[in-house]
Amino acid sequence: MSQIRITKQFSFETGHALYGYDGKCRNVHGHSYKLSVTVVGTPISETSHVKYGMVIDFSDLKKIVKNEIVDVFDHATVFNKNTPHVELAKELSDRGHNVLLVDYQPTSEMMVIDFAEKIKTHLPSNIQLHSLKLQETESSYAQWFASDNL
Repeated sequence: MSQIRITKQFSFETGHALYGYDGKCRNVHGHSYKLSVTVVGTPISETSHVKYGMVIDFSDLKKIVKNEIVDVFDHATVFNKNTPHVELAKELSDRGHNVLLVDYQPTSEMMVIDFAEKIKTHLPSNIQLHSLKLQETESSYAQWFASDNL
């Protein structure tokens, strides 16, 4: 049976700041992110199976990405926990804002690596994460491919 890639797209709003950056993105700002998640697998061939013909039910993939990424990052502000932004993060958090402290500079590149690791751990064993595309603006995005990370 053929290997098939399927993709589901998601969107969420997230703020961040890049500590130490030499441009405007050192300031707190936000993006309307678009995340495309592509997995690969063989469609279920058992005719009696409720998901016959599917690689993975889109709703099952949606649950994984929603729980691990969208619900966590949507309308949150992300800071690298190893920078002085932790003081700002504490102030925002104390005022009821949704703040995430991560172990990395919250660029699209580093976020897509983080997202890949989170998603991979929740996929069924017969499904592999093929690629992610995290679009920060209409013309800028980062991509992660499993084949580049063997």
